[in-house]
Amino acid sequence: MTLLLPVDTAPASEPRCTDAAEDRLIEGKPSYKTWDLDAALAEAAPWGKIRTGIWEATPGTTVSLKGETFEFCHILSGHCRISEDGGESHDFGPGDSFVMKPGFTGRWQTIETVKKIFVIAS
Repeated sequence: MTLLLPVDTAPASEPRCTDAAEDRLIEGKPSYKTWDLDAALAEAAPWGKIRTGIWEATPGTTVSLKGETFEFCHILSGHCRISEDGGESHDFGPGDSFVMKPGFTGRWQTIETVKKIFVIAS
């Protein structure tokens, strides 16, 4: 078993396809594709599970709630705007990276179909 995994930004496997949850939909009809690349249990850390993968979203706006989840994102293509409730909005495009910490609540607006690498600890 290797402990070094290159991130394939164009996986050949079939993605898991979903639509925005009705209770989180603000505008449009975004759909999602998720390619789960790896998952590990983080028994020695406060996080129960760490997941890595590729995620793609079509245009639309949804409520984003992180709860107890920590998420790192790196945008590969497209354009999105993330607005924190009671805070600022930030636009992200190819090459940009950001973190959404536990407790984050706000809006995720996909302006142009976005594809990102994600690392989620929950």
